[in-house]
Amino acid sequence: MTDDALELRASDADRERVAEVLRDALAEGRLDMAEFEERLDATYGARTYGELAPITRDLPVGGEGAAPRVPMAEEAGRGDGWAGRVTGREGSSTWAVAVMSGFQRKGRWTVPRRFNSFAFWGGGDIDLREADFADREVVINCVAVMGGMNVIVPPGVEVIVRGIGIMGGFDHREEGVPGDPGAPRVVVTGFAFWGGVGVERKVTRAERQRLKEERRQEKLERRQERDRVRLERRSGRKELDPSRHGLHDPHGENRERERELERERRREN
Repeated sequence: MTDDALELRASDADRERVAEVLRDALAEGRLDMAEFEERLDATYGARTYGELAPITRDLPVGGEGAAPRVPMAEEAGRGDGWAGRVTGREGSSTWAVAVMSGFQRKGRWTVPRRFNSFAFWGGGDIDLREADFADREVVINCVAVMGGMNVIVPPGVEVIVRGIGIMGGFDHREEGVPGDPGAPRVVVTGFAFWGGVGVERKVTRAERQRLKEERRQEKLERRQERDRVRLERRSGRKELDPSRHGLHDPHGENRERERELERERRREN
């Protein structure tokens, strides 16, 4: 990675990929708990690729001896439409856990064919609005115990909910909405006990800003049209006022004669 690339801002998905390498290293005994916590704090506090790269420099990936490279979210070009977002690549993050805490998966990341998440006295957000998808159908498995999770999908994605709730529940409001041609299907499954899993459909922040700008422009155009009509009406009234333009006004002449006759009667009396 060049010096210029190291200065680029890292995304949430980039930080999660590094965090997953650290979790694997902890499970394999390459890191003790103190080292893991120290590096994990540095990972979530990193702002650039240059700050992320040293964290896993001495750790292998998937048992290989090579040090992991921090992947740049923008390296792979995304085509237009859904065809460019169903990539067939491996997921950039496959699981998330929140125990008396929280987690987030959002931004540009690749949703695996199956994503497992667990929350105990905590919560998490799984945001798919800007994500790529490993396959045409992905499964989001949510286990919430006295906690909650929220799955956010973009418009055009078909949603199927198959979770089971005991003194808790899964949100089914987005089921039944047909998906766009070529769009992925998201299956939300799992178990909720004294907790809940919400599913909502939202546009991205950029799309919301675009729609807001369109509404603002339409409102401005309507206001300009109202002002134009108001000016035309005002101009029309001025043109029809004979006193302003010296035009012949028989009604005005009659009124003037009546006033003159009234003055003469008063003088005679």
